[in-house]
Amino acid sequence: MAERERKGAPPFGGTFVPKATVMDADQIRRAVKRMAHEILERNGGLDGVVIVGLQTGGIEPALHLVEALETIEGTRPPLGSVDVAFHRDDIGLRPVLPEAPTDIPTELTGATVILVDDVLFTGRTVRAALDALNDFGRPRSVQLAVMVDRGHRELPIRADYVGKNLPSARSEVVNVTMSGVEIGEMQK
Repeated sequence: MAERERKGAPPFGGTFVPKATVMDADQIRRAVKRMAHEILERNGGLDGVVIVGLQTGGIEPALHLVEALETIEGTRPPLGSVDVAFHRDDIGLRPVLPEAPTDIPTELTGATVILVDDVLFTGRTVRAALDALNDFGRPRSVQLAVMVDRGHRELPIRADYVGKNLPSARSEVVNVTMSGVEIGEMQK
């Protein structure tokens, strides 16, 4: 679920109630493989490429993307994670809940960073991630890979690699796991 949607989930209250499954595990696997091929084609291989998953939703897709890249290319790119809690623009509007420590395994200066998240919604979490990455160097470029792009952008941010475009109502919740993508709502 996107960061904004998580605020309605426990411990803040509410339960996710799925209405429909829009991708199953096989479709997710194919989307990850397709995105891996697109990354390789766009970057001419993996030289200088670093994969960074956003805590917490982007960690599992990032791991699967690294595994797909390794299977295709025979080389495993560095895999890191970034927690954007202290870089968000809504600090003071809601509790700051760091998810897990940021782990950047290599120097980012001059690297091509593939930032991975589960859902792209307003773009605010990605903006925070870009700020957080600058604490670890100046990448040559940052590309964004998301499993689901659901629209409703509040900032001029777009994904370079998308598993599925999923138009949705603002009130709907999109839940992404590697076993499927569900759309539903939060109920208290």
